[in-house]
Amino acid sequence: MRVSIDALVAGLMEIERHVSNLGWDQPARLFALVPTLELIAAEPQLAEHLVGGVEPAPDHLSAIEQEGFAPGADLGAALARISWPGTVSGVALSLERFFLPGAGDSDLPVGPAADDRVRQDPDREEIRVVVGALRSGESHGVARIRSHPDELLSGRDLVPGLAAALARTLD
Repeated sequence: MRVSIDALVAGLMEIERHVSNLGWDQPARLFALVPTLELIAAEPQLAEHLVGGVEPAPDHLSAIEQEGFAPGADLGAALARISWPGTVSGVALSLERFFLPGAGDSDLPVGPAADDRVRQDPDREEIRVVVGALRSGESHGVARIRSHPDELLSGRDLVPGLAAALARTLD
């Protein structure tokens, strides 16, 4: 089944809303994205929980959190060890990071020392990103900055490196 980019964006927004309800300072969370109609066909008892009695769009995606995902210090290596069965149409990851606004990061060292320095900087900002990729190769991301909780950023190239790493888990 072909999943549209609109279905991916809607799924990412649902994930962001779910994670947002849990508050800040959350661990990275990994989600399999599966077509809702296929999930309901395989598990009819889930229909009421997934769509509340409303017929979902044909390409609607349901996010299934992967309990126990603990990437440790090397997220890239953790993602490189993951592969998905053909029933999974896409994958999404939610994570929080600190950053320095403007040119504040221009003199940062490389590696873990940079992370420590950013965490200790009084001008740091915190961002939550939810990035997803589909088997078709399309990807998208949404983000919320902690100091601007009512604004949701969105874009295809929001976090391209993370989107590429997620897409590789679908190969």
